[in-house]
Amino acid sequence: MDEKERLSALEVALGNETKERDFYLRNAERTNNPLGKAMFRRIAEDELEHYERLKELHVKWASQDKWPETIPLTVNNTDIRDILVNTLRNIDKSAVTDPGDLEAIRTAVDFEEKGVRLYKDLAAASTDTREKDFFTLLSMIEYEHFRSLRDAEEYFEDPTSWFIKAEHHTLDGA
Repeated sequence: MDEKERLSALEVALGNETKERDFYLRNAERTNNPLGKAMFRRIAEDELEHYERLKELHVKWASQDKWPETIPLTVNNTDIRDILVNTLRNIDKSAVTDPGDLEAIRTAVDFEEKGVRLYKDLAAASTDTREKDFFTLLSMIEYEHFRSLRDAEEYFEDPTSWFIKAEHHTLDGA
């Protein structure tokens, strides 16, 4: 992948981050489930940060025709699973989940899986170590979102089993 193709892929990533953030915000407003609200809001915040960092990168890269020297290679890292567990400790365990919640999570899982692949591809196409590290980091964060959303999907499908697994209960017969 040459410079123009990578810059074009970055433009696709910018569009994706915007669409995904809008999706998460819409679903945070739509759902009545406190877990869904907390999770969708947190991921929307992450997507905004990704967008801002990618936008800064795009502007500098496009003007310099090369990977810029001044882009920090860090982004905030959030473990959505921690939000899931902490939110569930503080809410009514019988909070209603509507079919839209599960559908939204499944759509989000697909978004994040595609993001992982896009950023992995950009990292693989990079020859600059800083560029490779940056896209690898974004890929890992998107993967964390993917895993956390899968975890939330399990919760929404079967909360009782999810709690047993999350709280590490054992049935020893004693």
